[in-house]
Amino acid sequence: MNDAVEQTGENPDKMKADLRTLIADAEELMRATASLSGEGVRAVREKVAASLKSARATLDEAREKAVVQAKAAAQATDAFVRERPWQAVGVALLIGVVIGLIGGSRRR
Repeated sequence: MNDAVEQTGENPDKMKADLRTLIADAEELMRATASLSGEGVRAVREKVAASLKSARATLDEAREKAVVQAKAAAQATDAFVRERPWQAVGVALLIGVVIGLIGGSRRR
């Protein structure tokens, strides 16, 4: 899914929301046409079912990649803080000052 995001240049959150909407709409279509019969309807239902399976797999893959990336970021942060505790304190202090300045300037 990350490759698709890079190719389209879209926001990953928007793509995931669109994919969830597509899945929901396709599932609703499958329920609505469940009582219909005929070769054409059966073929369309099979195609939609295959597309749903693929979309779910893509969404699951994106979720797994996000978890792996979050864990890697947490481990890197932990390693940095353990190796350089005073630098980590300095960075946290700097971030706090910046947030304080921004918050203080909005009150004026």
